[in-house]
Amino acid sequence: MLHTLQKVSDRFTDRLGQVAALLMLLTLVNVFYDATGRYFFRTGSIALQEMEWHLFSLVFLFGIAYALKEEGHVRVDLLYSRLSPRARALINLLGAFLFLIPLAVLIIRGSIPFVVEAYRVGEISGDPGGLTHRWLIKAMIPVSFGFLLVSTAGFVIRNWLVWRAPPPDAPARGPGSGV
Repeated sequence: MLHTLQKVSDRFTDRLGQVAALLMLLTLVNVFYDATGRYFFRTGSIALQEMEWHLFSLVFLFGIAYALKEEGHVRVDLLYSRLSPRARALINLLGAFLFLIPLAVLIIRGSIPFVVEAYRVGEISGDPGGLTHRWLIKAMIPVSFGFLLVSTAGFVIRNWLVWRAPPPDAPARGPGSGV
């Protein structure tokens, strides 16, 4: 059961990583198009410039869940790398339950009123020619931290299974083991 949940979480998170990679490609195309137009044809677009930071925000917001799955997040590897797999798993579990999950829930709960208000007032860009529907990008904040919680579920399960596994030098237990 736990392995199945972990696999579902990991597959979902892998898809998010693919979406983040595609968004990065779209960001590069957008920046190239905007810069080429601005410097060679003297045409510029506030909407294209705003789209750059919208897309980059999405790369970060969706990529953070993938970074957790791939353990690409920041930590003090100087100490962590010297620990046993079980000790690392315990540190990961404590970090997830004491910091990651509470922070994600706090951000989700705190950002929903922010999104609702942007939708309610019909918030648009303050710049002429900027993007409309500003609530859409803001809505990705709670959505992406929900995605992070899905990735965290797989991360927690993976580390729980490592932490609960018997040490490699432990005697076998169970029927027929003589213990």
